[in-house]
Amino acid sequence: MKILIINLITLLIWTKNMNKIFVDTDVILDLLARRIPHFHFSAVLFTFAEMKKLELYTTPLIIANTFYILRKQLGNDSAKNALRKLRILLHVIDSTESVIDKALNSDFSDFEDAIQYYTALEYGIPVILTRNIRDYKKASIVVQTPESYLVTKQLI
Repeated sequence: MKILIINLITLLIWTKNMNKIFVDTDVILDLLARRIPHFHFSAVLFTFAEMKKLELYTTPLIIANTFYILRKQLGNDSAKNALRKLRILLHVIDSTESVIDKALNSDFSDFEDAIQYYTALEYGIPVILTRNIRDYKKASIVVQTPESYLVTKQLI
């Protein structure tokens, strides 16, 4: 009986979090910079967020990195305006000291990816969407490209 209750609780937590997705810088840039051929998949993803079918999460670090790259292409004002509009669809979550410690002591070759990974784990986000999946080889959560995610979930 005890195992059944634990399994039911786990299933409820998993079901509650199944539409939570962590998005990486490249996914946001694909949308805002209209980078072909990836733009379409990011646009569909953010459309589902706008329809409240998905909850998208990211960190201040990703917002800052996106702005830094986008401002070179669009200029400061246009980059900020694009991020303001996008911000309506994104939950911005913090990385804690614990996340930083785990990232510093991890086997990730890319420190930024380690921060994103451990932040997603800490917040119970079961999916990371990135086009840089090779850095997440030992991930215990799902790491996919937006295209792969949308196909797997039969959303396109």
